[in-house]
Amino acid sequence: MSVSFNRIDELKAELQSLRPLNETESKRLREEFMIENTYNSNAIEGNTLTLRETALILQQGVTVDGKHIKEHLEAIGHKDAFNYMLELADAGSALTERVVKELHSLVLVNDAKNKGVYRSVEVTISGAGHTPPPPYLVSEQMETLLNDYDGMKHSTHTIEAAAEFHLRFEGIHPFIDGNGRTGRLILNLELMKGGFLPVNIKFTDRNRYYDCFESYHSGEHTSDVLTRLVLDYEEEEILKYIEKLSYGPRGRR
Repeated sequence: MSVSFNRIDELKAELQSLRPLNETESKRLREEFMIENTYNSNAIEGNTLTLRETALILQQGVTVDGKHIKEHLEAIGHKDAFNYMLELADAGSALTERVVKELHSLVLVNDAKNKGVYRSVEVTISGAGHTPPPPYLVSEQMETLLNDYDGMKHSTHTIEAAAEFHLRFEGIHPFIDGNGRTGRLILNLELMKGGFLPVNIKFTDRNRYYDCFESYHSGEHTSDVLTRLVLDYEEEEILKYIEKLSYGPRGRR
């Protein structure tokens, strides 16, 4: 199965040719995206906060009755990690072990013992068709992945390289908890550094997302399925921005 990047590259070029949004509008859209991304990424991992509850916590600092404090902290932690991811993207920071651990530390703010620390126990991933490596191999495999990724970025398309990294990262499952949320932030970090928009893998699409890992670990180790999913989300985001820039109040075609 081959994946074509012609359309997404054309849309990216069109987006870059348009005059950017003003600072106020850009900030508003980023905050809206951050809230939706926080809701979806946490929901995929079992957090029961609704989108509205997530917005109330992040925008107004309220405590939602009937929800565990852990879920509140997961929302706040993801927001802080997302904002840090934006800083890293704006600076064009290299993806290093330190960056991975710093993002994870923010995501897992509720777990002082394990945040930013590679796991020291065996883990299993239910339904993944894959067993992560034993803890004594985690550091070595992460180092190999980060080194391999440097090569992938130069030999494959940005989206394909980011998808491959995500699949392998989740397969290593380097942390005791917070791997999915951290991995999706890294995915967006690398997309943005490559000139693309961050994507929002939705809770309602979680089964399609899970299928990407099952496909990858089923034998051929191809990232095509996840690459296509990210392509779909990326096209959705770019078209949304193009519409705002082309037909919004700042300039109509």
